[in-house]
Amino acid sequence: MSLSERLNDDMKQAMRDKDKLKLATIRMIRSSVKYLEIDFKRPLEESEVLDVISREIKQRKDSLQEFEKAGRDDLVTDLATEIEIISAYLPEQLTEEEIQEIVRQTIHELGASSKADMGKVMGALLPKTKGRAESKLVNQFVQQYLQ
Repeated sequence: MSLSERLNDDMKQAMRDKDKLKLATIRMIRSSVKYLEIDFKRPLEESEVLDVISREIKQRKDSLQEFEKAGRDDLVTDLATEIEIISAYLPEQLTEEEIQEIVRQTIHELGASSKADMGKVMGALLPKTKGRAESKLVNQFVQQYLQ
């Protein structure tokens, strides 16, 4: 089942369950997907839907940090729940050890040795870790190994 179909099915189930937060969250994701489909004038591919989902999580994590700083516990709780709901649509996340191994292998394959090779390494790594690891974390490990 594709991500889009899964979103539709889960939205219907949230309606049946009268789960307002889950329903609103899924509707926001579907809305973002629909806007891109209109822009591209075609249905989105799985990887593009995954990009939308990753972007939605990143936005919520950024907002979560700001709300925590401002002491808005009411909004923090809702956002944390939304992040949980959206995270269910991502593939299984890589552990830090797995990310480090992929980074080491990629650096070895490319023969990278300095920070000047950072763009080349990140370009090769991002497709390997797409949706399965935060690019910020991948970037940290690449910087660590390319000193």
